[in-house]
Amino acid sequence: QVQLVESGGGLVQTGGSRRLSCTTSWNGSSASAMGWYRQSPGKQRELVAAIASGGYTTYADSVKGRFSISRINNRNAVYLQMNSLKPEDTAVYYCAAGENILVVRSRPRYWGQGTQVTVSS
Repeated sequence: QVQLVESGGGLVQTGGSRRLSCTTSWNGSSASAMGWYRQSPGKQRELVAAIASGGYTTYADSVKGRFSISRINNRNAVYLQMNSLKPEDTAVYYCAAGENILVVRSRPRYWGQGTQVTVSS
């Protein structure tokens, strides 16, 4: 059973920063991709950022220039550095993984349990 475990959520003030981490037990294909989604009350879950095995990244327009996704070389962990946080960034953030970035962007194969990020105004 593949597990994705997120950490780093919490309460932060507007304009502050937060770093989310996700580790996985999945030793899948070297082409595996990972990403972050978020969901706030009453809204659909949305892709925040994704990163392919080769380092290609993609971001939601709402976070471009503020968030940065990265992964460590063994490809079993992914991070989301969030800067200049806004109240509208408040959500449960989910780690996701799949065989390639197209899978992660459309229908991830694996999900974490989520971590709450709350940005106070």
